[in-house]
Amino acid sequence: MSLVSWAYEVSRQNLSGTLPRRWAHVQGVAAKARTLAAAVGDDAPLLEAAAILHDVGYAPHLVKTGFHPLDGALYLKGVEAPDRLVHLVAHHSCAVREARLRGLERQLADFRDEEGPVRDALWMCDLTTTPDGEPTDFASRVAEIKERYGPDDLVTVFIDSAQQDLADAIARTTSRLREFAG
Repeated sequence: MSLVSWAYEVSRQNLSGTLPRRWAHVQGVAAKARTLAAAVGDDAPLLEAAAILHDVGYAPHLVKTGFHPLDGALYLKGVEAPDRLVHLVAHHSCAVREARLRGLERQLADFRDEEGPVRDALWMCDLTTTPDGEPTDFASRVAEIKERYGPDDLVTVFIDSAQQDLADAIARTTSRLREFAG
């Protein structure tokens, strides 16, 4: 079984029944990942696998810390997923900033942020897909997150602090796509 097929099955098993909206979101993120394949070259399957699995840590039966990037990475490590996939899930969408706010930065530090094209593209996929799996733009997605959580929530504080880093990752991915199209 390919990495991508395996990832879809793991995600489906953990999200589709208990969290159908989250399942729709990760499917939309994975669809976006397929459109960004040129930006990551031979790592396109890894990007798609990370996209479909990035929110697996929301599955209620997988929660250990209450922080879904970390919970997802711990689960994937436990099922012996490839290290890069585990680390991408752990650090998706600037998770280190939220980990700091939650007092979980030390635990997240067990996973490496590769800070490269695949990571940037994963962030772009997540932050340009609605909770229902539909395409959106970054500004609308940030506004939706802030509205959903409210002005005083930790997630809103996080998204405000991470906004520039996320926008920069999207800009780098867009630039890489232009290079390949060029």
